[in-house]
Amino acid sequence: MQTARLEQKIGHTFKDASLLVRALTHRSWAYENIADGDESRVHSTENESVEFLGDSVLGLAIAETLFKNNPGVSEGDLTLMKHRLVSTATLADIGESLGLGEYVRVGRGEEKTGGRKKRAFLANSVEAVIGAVFLDGGYVKARALVARLFAEQLKKVTPDNSIDHKTTLQELLQSRKMHAPTYHIVDTEGPPHARKFSVEALWETGKSHGSGDSIKEAEMQAAAKALEILKSSVESAKRTQ
Repeated sequence: MQTARLEQKIGHTFKDASLLVRALTHRSWAYENIADGDESRVHSTENESVEFLGDSVLGLAIAETLFKNNPGVSEGDLTLMKHRLVSTATLADIGESLGLGEYVRVGRGEEKTGGRKKRAFLANSVEAVIGAVFLDGGYVKARALVARLFAEQLKKVTPDNSIDHKTTLQELLQSRKMHAPTYHIVDTEGPPHARKFSVEALWETGKSHGSGDSIKEAEMQAAAKALEILKSSVESAKRTQ
């Protein structure tokens, strides 16, 4: 696999090139090319567990950067900004700009269905590369990579232009043939001039909680957590297949 050009694009030369190869190996390729479909060998070759690691490293690096760059901004607003930056849409844009799809090894079926250009595919591949850099060079190197990849987005992101998690959650549930979520205030604390609201979001298969200085902020936090729960359930299902 020719990866030197990609290393130049991301600004990191791997000491252990096999880590980048794994980050660029889709499960479909591993299943098609490992004899007898040996599950343990498949899982140690494909990129999903490296993607899982990269997702966590990315979240920490973005949270640290936002905290340092936005003194005085509330936790709720920082959370909204973070969710926009680590969203599938933002990650897919970065993966597309890197031409990352052309480097990933995919199976024949995935190739035929245009897998290299799928938004989720590109987003997951970016997370896998971040995870591989973390394994190869540690957190400082991974954080530097995140700073390079997200430089433009970090300049532009504000609480006002961050993701509307309530709309995203509603659209996701509708795509799964479920009803829109409902929101209920479960607690209110503090004096009128410094009120804190706690809200519960309910949908057919689960619930989540959020809090904030306004009902709108609390609902947005509850919706963001609901999206995380739904994403985790999908990833768990994939890992058990």
